[in-house]
Amino acid sequence: MVAAYGDGNSADQSFFKTPTIKFTKLFINGEFVDSISGKTFETIDPTNGEVIARVAEGDKEDIDLAVKAARDAFDNGPWPRMSGAARGRILLKFADLIEENIEELAAIDAMDAGKLFNWGKAVDIPHVASLLRYYAGAADKIHGDVLKMSMEFHGYTLLEPIGVVGHIIPWNFPSTIFFMKVAPALAAGCTMVVKPAEQTPLSALYYAHLSKLAGIPAGVINVVNGYGPTAGAAISSHMDIDKVSFTGSTEVGQKIMQAAAISNLKQVSLELGGKSPLLIFDDADVDKAADLALLGITHNKGEICVASSRVYVQEGIYDELVKKLVEKAKTWVVGNPFDPKSQLGPQVDKQQFEKILSYIEHGKREGATLLTGGKALGNKGYFLQPTIFTEVKEDMLIAKDEIFGPVMSLMKFKTVEDGIKRANNTRYGLAAGIVTKNLDVANTVSRSIRAGIIWINCYFAFDNDCPYGGYKMSGYGRDFGLEALHKFLQTKSVVTPLYNSPWL
Repeated sequence: MVAAYGDGNSADQSFFKTPTIKFTKLFINGEFVDSISGKTFETIDPTNGEVIARVAEGDKEDIDLAVKAARDAFDNGPWPRMSGAARGRILLKFADLIEENIEELAAIDAMDAGKLFNWGKAVDIPHVASLLRYYAGAADKIHGDVLKMSMEFHGYTLLEPIGVVGHIIPWNFPSTIFFMKVAPALAAGCTMVVKPAEQTPLSALYYAHLSKLAGIPAGVINVVNGYGPTAGAAISSHMDIDKVSFTGSTEVGQKIMQAAAISNLKQVSLELGGKSPLLIFDDADVDKAADLALLGITHNKGEICVASSRVYVQEGIYDELVKKLVEKAKTWVVGNPFDPKSQLGPQVDKQQFEKILSYIEHGKREGATLLTGGKALGNKGYFLQPTIFTEVKEDMLIAKDEIFGPVMSLMKFKTVEDGIKRANNTRYGLAAGIVTKNLDVANTVSRSIRAGIIWINCYFAFDNDCPYGGYKMSGYGRDFGLEALHKFLQTKSVVTPLYNSPWL
């Protein structure tokens, strides 16, 4: 274990809990099966770089089988034809099963993704159960409208499930994002093929197992482990998939859009990258603002698309805040995700670890001042210190690119107008934060920043009922809330002439 910021290794492993890895195959048509090719790949423990398990590697042929199962389940099976109340009851049972297995699920994500075990047990896994319950409650409230038409017709609309959905899941929140997509699609009556990230496939397979126990019919949920260029590309271009829902990088999102357009013009929803600003105004409580800024960049090791990686501080409190940030950052404990003292676990894999270190070197070469952090910790695993740069210019890579790690860029601003301009100086538009006691400033800035969610005097304040998604190159479509349910539905209009209508 890497015990604390700057310390070396610790031999104490007494807190470690080894989850039982039960499911490593593909889940197609209600059964766990080997891939057609027989190929497997390794999933790695980021605390030590060692192999956790080998999982089946699906590619185009396996996606074809999974889509066939999902297509048949949608066209001929009971799931889309059930009453919403019946689907809701099954989703409630699914949620109960997740809570019954909460420790094992949290442990799997801790081992596979480097996520904090205690946080997973207290927050992430309970949240996915609550997501299922939220959409279970919405499943029997899907209805259209009666239309008052201008001519002599009676009209109404039906909301119908869109069909077979391909979900492509990232590695940073393997449980949460699985259900951000799967839960509303299930409530809508869709069937689906899920491709979890190759770095973190294990919890998705466990959820597939629990879905069967909950009574979700065969073919409704299919999980195919694999790589983006093979399994992911096959989903994006498949002629029998009606919609793709993707969370990940902007670059991959663009490829998915192209493939969807070239194939069958399937609908696409994309939650992509971010370079979110946090604006701290002169009237802010410096101590609380420093805590918020650190939370915004260190939560989940900075592996979160809404991380507040660009922190803009009004010049009146800049020096005081910088001092406070450095003091607080040095107290953060980086360590094994099973250790209850740890505040940051390891980055998800070697590639991400090395990418973050390369950005830190870019920052130093481009002239930014490294205030604290910037180094790897320990002699095994992928642990990094929380890192803060100051003297950052807007054209530096660390200020423009999504690093996806615990690296903060600190910059000054003068006026409200200057802060708004700087906050909007990005190709992304996913989230933003504002720290101020002035309601007029909060309202003005929140209406002026082009981002999908704005947090005032808080950060990461997600809620099942609050839609979340991007502007600009951060994508389109919304997760959470009823908006997420509606993106898996389509509207059908039905029109009949009225009695004695001249159209009869």
